[in-house]
Amino acid sequence: MAEQIEETRTVARPVDSEPIEQQEVRATRTTKVTGSTLAARIIWYIAGVILVLLAFRFILTLLGANQNNGFADFIYGVSHPFVAPFFGLFGYNLQYGVSRFETYTLVAMLVYAIVAWGLARLATINQSRGV
Repeated sequence: MAEQIEETRTVARPVDSEPIEQQEVRATRTTKVTGSTLAARIIWYIAGVILVLLAFRFILTLLGANQNNGFADFIYGVSHPFVAPFFGLFGYNLQYGVSRFETYTLVAMLVYAIVAWGLARLATINQSRGV
C-alpha cells in the first residue's frame, strides 16, 4: 500500500517589480506501508490498550474506587493479569476501596512500554531510517 501526495504551488512576484513570472513546483512523497511497519503499528496498538487499562487502574486505586462499582470492577478484573507478575516487588496488600499508591502498576506500565518499544523496533530493524 503506498500513499502518494502531490503538491502544486504557484509562486508570483510582486506587481511593482519585474513582469509577473509564475513557477510551478511539484513535490511527490511516497510512503510504503510494509509488513514490518504494520507489525510495529499492531504492537503499539496492543501496548497502548494495555497501558491505558493500567493507567485507569492506577487512577482508580489512587482515588480509592469501590470495587462494587461496575466500571471499577471491570478495570480491576481486566488489568489484573497484566499487573499480577509485579505484585511481589514492593509488598502486595490487596485492598479495594482504600486510596493506595500502586507502585507495581507504574512499574508494569514502564516494563510494558519498554517491551513494546523493543518489539516494534525489532519488527522494523530491516528498514532504513529515512530523513
